[in-house]
Amino acid sequence: MSWSDFLSRRLAERRGTSLWRNRQPHDGSDGRVLSTSAGQYLNFSSNDYLGLSQHPRIIAAWQQGTEQYGVGSGGSGHVTGYTAAHHTLEQQLAQWLGYSRALLFISGYAANQGVIAALMASEDRIIADRLSHASLIEAALHSPAQLRRFLHNDMSSLQQYLAKTSVGKTLVVTEGVFSMDGDCAPLAEIAQQAKSTASWLMVDDAHGIGIQGDEGRGSCWVQKVKPEILVITFGKAFGLSGAAVLCDEQTAEYLLQYARHLIYSTSMPPAQAVALSAAVRQIRAGDVLRQRLQNNIRYFRREARHLPFSLMDSETAIQPLIVGDNARCSALSQALKQKKVWVNAILPPTVPPNSARLRITLTASHTRHDIDLLLEALHGSGG
Repeated sequence: MSWSDFLSRRLAERRGTSLWRNRQPHDGSDGRVLSTSAGQYLNFSSNDYLGLSQHPRIIAAWQQGTEQYGVGSGGSGHVTGYTAAHHTLEQQLAQWLGYSRALLFISGYAANQGVIAALMASEDRIIADRLSHASLIEAALHSPAQLRRFLHNDMSSLQQYLAKTSVGKTLVVTEGVFSMDGDCAPLAEIAQQAKSTASWLMVDDAHGIGIQGDEGRGSCWVQKVKPEILVITFGKAFGLSGAAVLCDEQTAEYLLQYARHLIYSTSMPPAQAVALSAAVRQIRAGDVLRQRLQNNIRYFRREARHLPFSLMDSETAIQPLIVGDNARCSALSQALKQKKVWVNAILPPTVPPNSARLRITLTASHTRHDIDLLLEALHGSGG
């Protein structure tokens, strides 16, 4: 079979099905409103939970960083890409979250891949929550370690896997807030089980950091847990992009020597690091924004009880409405767009079979009137 035949066959298998993915360009979004050539939409698919992507102080910080450093880093952090701006941000993050060290990565995906690839060997095992993010599961599958997936947030399932002996190291992996279901991991119980078996715990808190806890310190802070590896990403509450790994001194030095995603990637632009430092300051002082977001979550959940869909048990900014059927879910998303409401359909294999959903995300930028318009559109589209 030729390359062209292979590609044509695989595309034909998916084209015309509800699994076919399209990218749609737009002209910009402030987290609340998304602008396209077809007009403006109320945006309920953004992860910009606090609206910081448009914060004037963060924008000004990026501009100032560009004036000082230019628009790119010019190399890997191990060559010429590690500036005083990167160093300052790493120290700021470590101090804020109570760790000895923080290491910057170009993305959350790269951070998860880099850490797991560097830490795990063939005699080791990874025990991951079944609903962990694709970057975590893919990293585990590609590592030489044995992967076992415990039932979602099920402590007896985790215990059964941990009770089995292993000749190597064990890494327990979970998210803090699950990106597709919006529920929270019982981190205190997971950490206790991991510690009792001398296992390490790795938590990806992409959707909890900045939103939960004192000064937005995240899911682990709320549950008084300090995992050996904490991954935070900057594409959600921070309003930017990139990621950091928080750990102790020895682990940080090890990752600097062995994490290939860190060693061989061009580092983030220094101006971005300057902007992220400003974002950390805004997050730490962001109690008003966090309270506004919580108020929006409570209001939506109270008013959404009468929708003709199943609302998942989530108290976070991620509010999934389970539709079930792929085609119906896609059609509903399109019907909402006709009413100038932007909510994306999430379909298998991203989520389990028969759990296609509208993944509604709320932000501090939304008004109560915005939420009312969303609810009216849902009532009118999904009977």
